[in-house]
Amino acid sequence: MSGEDNLLRLVEADEPDENNYHLQNQVGFILRKAHQRHVAIFASHIADLTPPQFAALAKLYDIGETSQNQLGTLIAMDAATVKGVIDRLKARGLVELSKHEVDKRRLLVNLTPEGREAIERLIPLARTITEETLAPLTAKEAATFLRLLAKLA
Repeated sequence: MSGEDNLLRLVEADEPDENNYHLQNQVGFILRKAHQRHVAIFASHIADLTPPQFAALAKLYDIGETSQNQLGTLIAMDAATVKGVIDRLKARGLVELSKHEVDKRRLLVNLTPEGREAIERLIPLARTITEETLAPLTAKEAATFLRLLAKLA
């Protein structure tokens, strides 16, 4: 029996063994391994952007211009992290920053034409990445997995 089969058997058991602690059976460990697999698949298709950079571009493509802080909230990043992501995307000419007309302290972020072209080219690759990440699951399992994962997020 493979390690994956053994893990599946333990996860699917009706009554977990409360007297033993096995790291490989813990939710955080399993999520980290799944995340590492997904990031490797991502990097094999989109090597020139990080997942957070892609997320920023994809969200800007979806909603248009927004404040840097709002973008961070929408893509689950704290202010310092989103600032670094935006700074790197700006340096590559993929996003532009402007000051809000009324509140000059507020930075607005928007895609440049190059950024729009890049994300339009990358979205089909992102769909492939999702398909490859979920490939070990049936369509029904994938739908259930995503629904359950969303409840944890």
